[in-house]
Amino acid sequence: MAEALHMRGLNVTMVQRSAQVMSTLDPEMGQLLNRALLHNGIDLRVNETVQGFDQKAGLAVAVTTDKQTIPADLIILGLGVTPNSDLAKDAGIPLGPKDSIQVNSMQQTETANIWAAGDCAQSYHLVSRHPVHIALGTVANKQGRIAGMNLGGRPAAFPGVVGTAITKFMDTECARTGLNEREIKALGLEYSTGLIEAHTLPRYYPGSAPISVKVLAEKGSSRLLGVQIVGGPGSAKRIDTAATALHAGFSLEEMLYLDLSYAPPFAGVWDPIVIAARMALKEG
Repeated sequence: MAEALHMRGLNVTMVQRSAQVMSTLDPEMGQLLNRALLHNGIDLRVNETVQGFDQKAGLAVAVTTDKQTIPADLIILGLGVTPNSDLAKDAGIPLGPKDSIQVNSMQQTETANIWAAGDCAQSYHLVSRHPVHIALGTVANKQGRIAGMNLGGRPAAFPGVVGTAITKFMDTECARTGLNEREIKALGLEYSTGLIEAHTLPRYYPGSAPISVKVLAEKGSSRLLGVQIVGGPGSAKRIDTAATALHAGFSLEEMLYLDLSYAPPFAGVWDPIVIAARMALKEG
């Protein structure tokens, strides 16, 4: 929304309760996105909490935070998503993470003849190996397909998710998959990190843009745990390589020798994700 309003020529203020605008990125990666917003003229207020709204003649005219009052002609709230699981709760169906509906791999609840899928249902995280709630259209579509197949008499199972997400602001793209440092620490895992700054294309090639990549892996086993990307055009879609590797349970060594495509208009000889994986391997 900030991008859309900015492109319409409006003055945009974004109030963020946390220290960065994308909390699923680690701090050093999230700060890159913060800087992109500020660089493009967004008045970004971090570590600031909205407390209410000033009204005049029945209309909201300002946002009140714990630090100031910000006049506004238009106020848009982005408050996140929570599962609409009251119906299941009232029916005695067990709930899981963030009150999402507990389901097995066939999207069945613990109550006979009741299935659940989509933003109200939990998923199994293939990296953490724990149930999670991830409200994304990609997950909802897959879960819906699995539920429909089982209801129609064709047994099928949804294997799980790795938490892949992608977005952009103007020319800055960002993406993440797997676990971030906070999630890894919560699991009690020892991990290594590979963090690099590179380019989307060879430096000499027209259109080459900066890209930062962070790779996280389990120490000892070198199991890939997560990848984060922030950079210019051509950066973020690389996350699909990492998501595929996570689904396959790749180690860092297996990442190093993937037969990825190379030609100067598309990528360098060593893809930035592979370089970051090599850095993580050296550490752990």
